[in-house]
Amino acid sequence: MSDLNDPRVFFAAERTLMAWNRTGLTLMAFGFVLERFGLFLHVLRQTGHVGRDLSFWIGIAFICLALVVIGFSIVQFRRVLRTLKPIEIPERYCTWGGIAMNLSVVLLGFALLAYLFSEL
Repeated sequence: MSDLNDPRVFFAAERTLMAWNRTGLTLMAFGFVLERFGLFLHVLRQTGHVGRDLSFWIGIAFICLALVVIGFSIVQFRRVLRTLKPIEIPERYCTWGGIAMNLSVVLLGFALLAYLFSEL
């Protein structure tokens, strides 16, 4: 990828990975808020039936989009890591920290989906 032999290339890739993580978390939070907004509307309408309406499915779609974005960012980061030379990665630096963070967010996102589907 680079002939710079500079660790800044690796750190730029890691910053990009974390930026995609933040983007995914934002999408996930927005999806959760949309899903909960449907419940709020049911309370305002004071209807006895609380079901899964359009806001639920749109919120779920945003959460799924977040999981795809974060998962794809892991794949992209691993591709970049394979192109780097050993001199471009600082000695004894943990390269899997960002990947572990993103994987934990994906797992917690699936747990959130399971929770939302188990309700109602």
